[in-house]
Amino acid sequence: MSPPSDHPCLHLHVLPGAFFVRKLEPSSLIETFKSLLEADDSQSFLSITRTPEELSITGEYRDGMPEGYKEVAGWRAFKIAGPMEFNLTGVLAGFVEPLKRAEVPIFAVSTWNTDYILVPKEKLEIGIDALKRDGWTFAVE
Repeated sequence: MSPPSDHPCLHLHVLPGAFFVRKLEPSSLIETFKSLLEADDSQSFLSITRTPEELSITGEYRDGMPEGYKEVAGWRAFKIAGPMEFNLTGVLAGFVEPLKRAEVPIFAVSTWNTDYILVPKEKLEIGIDALKRDGWTFAVE
């Protein structure tokens, strides 16, 4: 499935640096939040989601982060340029389909403006090739 349109809000960015995905107990929210804020530079990506079953933390790895984050920083990230209107449908489905065909695992995080899709760092180039073949446009940085 090709991208829904060639609108600039759907152009892709490959974000620099390593990203982490970490799962913790939901009760550790306050302690985790405090430790991450101490290391925060407020310019990097950080997402915290708590459910009754887990606390999921996803973000850009930086030096000075608390112990236990460097070990799980084996991801790279795509960002769909955004911002996207809420009535735009099928964007994430269209994005992950070529990655599925190329056997590239993903971890997706959605925000108000856009979607971030993480892939294992060793699969980044395979993912880029699959997305280009499917017609996605990469923003020139």
